[in-house]
Amino acid sequence: MCQVFTSADPALYESRARSVRLHGVATSIRLENLFWQVLKEISARDGMTVPQLCARLHDELTQQCGQVENFASFLRVCCGRYLALQLSGGIPRDTRVSIRSLDAAQVLASQLDAPPQRRLRAV
Repeated sequence: MCQVFTSADPALYESRARSVRLHGVATSIRLENLFWQVLKEISARDGMTVPQLCARLHDELTQQCGQVENFASFLRVCCGRYLALQLSGGIPRDTRVSIRSLDAAQVLASQLDAPPQRRLRAV
């Protein structure tokens, strides 16, 4: 079992920092390369750059929750949810389909409709 995970390219779990502007302030976000790759795919689907996606996610999270405690962790969770929602069929695997064009309620319902073994549960 572990070989499936341990055989991953070490470059995927190397972390790197990228500079982004959040509310006009330059800040550094450190993530593993795998997460940067997923964020690149998500942002490209809607014609954005990764920094633009990060700024938009930060703005929407701030608007919804008031403040952001750990934005890097939030971005990792976003990547995991994106991949899980692709598995459940809520987000098409065809990257030409923009995320913006999807009905959020329908996407989220697909995760609830997935068989229990395919659902990710909060710990």
